[in-house]
Amino acid sequence: MKTTFAGAINQGLRRALEDDSKVVLMGEDIGRLGGVFRVTDTLQKDFGNNRVIDTPLAESGIVGTAFGMALRGLRPVCEIQFDGFVYPAFDQIVSQVAKIHARTRGKVTAPITIRIPFGGGIGSVEHHSESPEAYFAHTAGLRVVSPSNPADAYLMIRQAIALDDPVVFFEPKRRYWDKADVDFDRLDRDDGIALDQARVCASGEDATIVAYGGTVATALTAADIAASEGHSIEVIDLRSLSPIDFDTIETSVRKTGRLIVVHEAPVFAGLGAEIAARVTERCFYHLESPVLRVGGFDIPYPPAKLERHHLPDPDRILAAVDRTLAA
Repeated sequence: MKTTFAGAINQGLRRALEDDSKVVLMGEDIGRLGGVFRVTDTLQKDFGNNRVIDTPLAESGIVGTAFGMALRGLRPVCEIQFDGFVYPAFDQIVSQVAKIHARTRGKVTAPITIRIPFGGGIGSVEHHSESPEAYFAHTAGLRVVSPSNPADAYLMIRQAIALDDPVVFFEPKRRYWDKADVDFDRLDRDDGIALDQARVCASGEDATIVAYGGTVATALTAADIAASEGHSIEVIDLRSLSPIDFDTIETSVRKTGRLIVVHEAPVFAGLGAEIAARVTERCFYHLESPVLRVGGFDIPYPPAKLERHHLPDPDRILAAVDRTLAA
């Protein structure tokens, strides 16, 4: 059936609630309102306010309460209303949730999923368009993932909730209204791809583009334009930001000899830097040109009227394609 990205996450949450009585959703306005983006619409009506809990406006309290619930055997799923609101909960996530498994020498797990709408592209106000993924990818003990399309949104939220590891689940908010056909029953029968595995979503021979979340669709658009100009571009959807599937990236780069990494976050110290360094180490003798990065600028997120100049677009990606092919 055709569904939106937001609708696919809603369906994934619904099936997780149906399948496991220990799954609990919690967050600001996720119940009666259905969340700011209506991702949790109708779930409280169908499962009750003990399973879908409207919390006070206190992110530290949301994650701290979820941590206690997880220690008592529940599987909480937290919604952080916007990316820029996660910072009050940062200490809970990186100091407590991420560390408990190692601190107890493997005796205690924290099966918590923390959903965070992230990134720009919706013309929002300050603190509503952040890309904080590198903070969490840098933290040992956390899995960090980001789907780019409705099918992966459904599959990956179900996989995340089923894991005993804590998962930070970044949802590209500008893709919430993207639609695609999703066979939910087939995905339930055979998920086909692991949560930490990257996917080649366009094959090519001349250069590789790695992207994740909201920039995957942008990279695919750039690849289509490049094809009309005679260039064959391979596009990899990273999907998992920690751990990163470097094997899939390496296989592609050994074939194409060129790599461009795209993300909305500022280029400085972003995930693209880690990918560039690792690929240079692993594929040095196969690279025909330096690894290039296309991302946001090293500035606070700009006002809504200026964000189109800040976010990677097909033109900026194609400029990088031209640079790498000219080297």
